[in-house]
Amino acid sequence: MGELTQLGRFLRKLRIDRNELLRDMSRKLEVTMSFLSSVENGKKSMPSEWVARISALYKLSELQEKELDAAVAESEKGIGVKFDGLSPEQRRMSVAFARKIKTLNSKEQKVLQQVLF
Repeated sequence: MGELTQLGRFLRKLRIDRNELLRDMSRKLEVTMSFLSSVENGKKSMPSEWVARISALYKLSELQEKELDAAVAESEKGIGVKFDGLSPEQRRMSVAFARKIKTLNSKEQKVLQQVLF
């Protein structure tokens, strides 16, 4: 098993405190156990709607909500790109994109969104 992210540790603690397994939480969130595990291990991003959903499902306290928000923010900093299977050109393009994204104006962002989504 991979190393858990801060978000993964929060979700695991929440489950343990509620006597739940990964399977139980994945059912509540209506995702596969594999997807939830990938989120916990930082391999996939957590869907943005999960924050409110987890808060409501588990009736989080205000402190727990703040911890969840902090864990989500920290996990977003660490999203990475796996270069396995990418050509050298695709690798260079990925790195160039990561460096350039902060400098795109709103028009360029809209064009990029159309291409990506």
